[in-house]
Amino acid sequence: MFKYNRIARRICLVGMLAALYLALNMLGFKAWSFHITFASLPVIVGSLLFGPAAGMLIAAIGEFFNQLLSYGITVTTVLWLIPPAVRGLVVGGSALLLGNEQRHLEDRYALCYGVCVAAALCTTAVNTAVMYVDSVIMGYYSFAYVFGSAIIRIISGILTAIVVTTVGIPLVRLLRRQGIVRRQA
Repeated sequence: MFKYNRIARRICLVGMLAALYLALNMLGFKAWSFHITFASLPVIVGSLLFGPAAGMLIAAIGEFFNQLLSYGITVTTVLWLIPPAVRGLVVGGSALLLGNEQRHLEDRYALCYGVCVAAALCTTAVNTAVMYVDSVIMGYYSFAYVFGSAIIRIISGILTAIVVTTVGIPLVRLLRRQGIVRRQA
């Protein structure tokens, strides 16, 4: 019985974090080909707490509903789910590989910041690739649109990752301390 309660609790937490992803994404700043948002906060929190699978699910579900509400279903909708899911994979995979029962990734501040910045760079790279594929498929390709703002998107991704990690680390530690989430290896 306890196992089923734990699974149900995890599903509910993933769903709530995906809904928070959508809400934070809607509050973001959009301009030309880049988007500044704090939607990665629930992905980082979920990835640190539950690992890569949950982090990817939070990002993919949240981004799916964002795409649905913003652009509707198109032939490239699935492609746009990949970049945020990469962040969940990188952070969650790193938390799984670098953490242990006594000391989690969020307990190692420098390493956690490094992982989150690396995840932001990976997300930006994959996002640029998806922008390219989407622009070719949909017929609006422009080198200036796809690659012209890459430097700005990289810098904003790094700065956003630093801010989100600064908020996310104490949040994850608080959730673990309050017993809302059981300690995971």
